[in-house]
Amino acid sequence: MQRILLKRRQRVRRKAGIRKHVQGTPLRPRLAVYRSLKHMYAQIIDDVAGKTLAAANTRQAHVAKGGNKAAAAEVGKLLAEKAKQVGVAEVAFDRGGFRYHGRVKALADAARAAGLKF
Repeated sequence: MQRILLKRRQRVRRKAGIRKHVQGTPLRPRLAVYRSLKHMYAQIIDDVAGKTLAAANTRQAHVAKGGNKAAAAEVGKLLAEKAKQVGVAEVAFDRGGFRYHGRVKALADAARAAGLKF
């Protein structure tokens, strides 16, 4: 239990350091990623207005089930499509304190391949 709390505390600390530098604006909103054991969540946020412009996750019915790289890639592709519908072409990537590796990287690569720039 102590190890889990330590890891969570360290992630929150890293997240705070990232958020000092990454800010979502109307021209370049923030792409925030959250990774749980079973699912991936991503949303595009305009921090100035305090609004979520687009969101996607693995809990949606048409996205592959599970916390694996293939599901994360589908979330990235779906999010990029939703971003295009809203008129967002460029984002600032916020990895949320998670390592840029595995599922987080798969989501980012799929979003880039689908047309998002960051």
